Amino acid sequence: MAFLMARSGLCLLALAIALGAFGAHGLESMVTDERLVTWETAVRYQAWLSLVLIGLGLSRLSQARWVFPLLVSGMCIFSGSLYLLVLLDLPILGAITPIGGAFMMVGLVLAAVSLKPQS
Repeated sequence: MAFLMARSGLCLLALAIALGAFGAHGLESMVTDERLVTWETAVRYQAWLSLVLIGLGLSRLSQARWVFPLLVSGMCIFSGSLYLLVLLDLPILGAITPIGGAFMMVGLVLAAVSLKPQS
């Protein structure tokens, strides 16, 4: 599970970089400044959570089977809903975003309490 978590984090971080570049160079003339800020928020949260996944994948985590799906699904719901909000111009998708945030927070707290000290 640790290997999968680290590998997924690296791939999701690469995707965040690509989406950030797309937002900066491909979207800037197509969407409002407000929507561009929303896109940047999605990229920022995806990048930070990807780094967390990499770190947790390299650590000793007793509840990885719960933490990993919570963090990845939270990231997908949070950032994904914001990406779609910008691309489809559907503000209603913003109502889904907090669900992803809640998943991410629960996953992070579970990770914090389940980390084992290094020997």
